[in-house]
Amino acid sequence: MKKQQGATLVGMLFIAALVGSGLILAAKLVPAYVEFMSVKKVLNAMASAGDLKTLSPKEIQNSFFRRAGIDNISSVKPEDITIDREGNQSSVTVEYSVKVPVVANISAFMDFSASTSAQGE
Repeated sequence: MKKQQGATLVGMLFIAALVGSGLILAAKLVPAYVEFMSVKKVLNAMASAGDLKTLSPKEIQNSFFRRAGIDNISSVKPEDITIDREGNQSSVTVEYSVKVPVVANISAFMDFSASTSAQGE
């Protein structure tokens, strides 16, 4: 008699639970990464538009938040933005953290950092 092989019902349920947990985790974490891509897009747009060369640090921050409002960026706060000027080189760095509740008292904590710079005339 040939020995039967294959997955049992319990094995299939375990695999389904594992795949389901992975999908739930991905569904909760992906929006934070999409928002980070939007932050990078805003910084690149500011550098391309020449905002970093001509505006004061406060105006750069206001420009960032105007653009962030359009892209629905809500995790970045004013204290997360660092604007540095050295000679004719300007750089903007955005460092922020996102805490995403996963299940009950389990949360995922993610740190993001993006920067851009522009050379003035």
